[in-house]
Amino acid sequence: MPEMREYELFEVHEPVSQTIPFVYNSPHSGRIYPPEFIAQSRLEGISIRRSEDHYVDELFGAAVDLGAPLLLANFPRAYLDVNREPYELDPRMFDGLLPPYANINSLRVAGGLGTIPRIVAENMEIYARRLPVQEGLERVESVYKPYHFALRRLIARTHVQFGFGVLIDCHSMPGNVRVAGTNARPDFIIGDRYGTSASSELSRAAIGILEELGFAAIRNKPYAGGFITEHYGRPSRGLHALQIEVNRSIYVDEVTLEKRPDFGIVATAITSFMRQMADYVEKFAGDRALAAE
Repeated sequence: MPEMREYELFEVHEPVSQTIPFVYNSPHSGRIYPPEFIAQSRLEGISIRRSEDHYVDELFGAAVDLGAPLLLANFPRAYLDVNREPYELDPRMFDGLLPPYANINSLRVAGGLGTIPRIVAENMEIYARRLPVQEGLERVESVYKPYHFALRRLIARTHVQFGFGVLIDCHSMPGNVRVAGTNARPDFIIGDRYGTSASSELSRAAIGILEELGFAAIRNKPYAGGFITEHYGRPSRGLHALQIEVNRSIYVDEVTLEKRPDFGIVATAITSFMRQMADYVEKFAGDRALAAE
């Protein structure tokens, strides 16, 4: 687990020239753990890493070669989650009063997974003691807001250049996820906030491409998309946002967090998926379903 005292909070990997109307985002694959954060935590080693979207930035890294920018976090999700509202904060975690505009009653806060998470996967408490409230607010100012500023800039630039844009928000999910009411395990889940964050045609195309590649793919259940998908998807303005969840068990050992031998095969398939999605959008770029619903 790498630790650095000074590091870039996030990176924007840019193609030489953006040639496709896509922006790829990997907000949960950060794996640089500040020493001061580790000192605050009761967890260490692999335990603190359980909420990472392991190596998702690498799985989607070929987006840059295909002509799209890729934004990726270096800070870990356990430290701060940019796929939340800016102030979804749990008052039980802090010494001091949160500001009145904080959303302290969301279901995500109740579950311990607010903007500053209380737990990692498997309900493991992160902190040994309460945090000063000012520290929590400072994380929002110094990490959350710059990250979203960078993401908004990429989306706006893409929209201006092409007249529309597609954000692909890249995540991974635990291997024990099953289709509701069955024992079927999806390899991928495409989330479009039940048709509100992206054109239905785009969602169906994504599912179809993944199935043609040999994967089991479903839509919206149990993951329909988080704050990023909901906040940036505006199909009526030609801005589409899809969340994609990759089943971790097909590419990583969930106990050791080591890459499986098939990691390269999965990454190659995802590259094919990205290329085919770009081809689909180019073919139907004049369709009002993409340019504006």
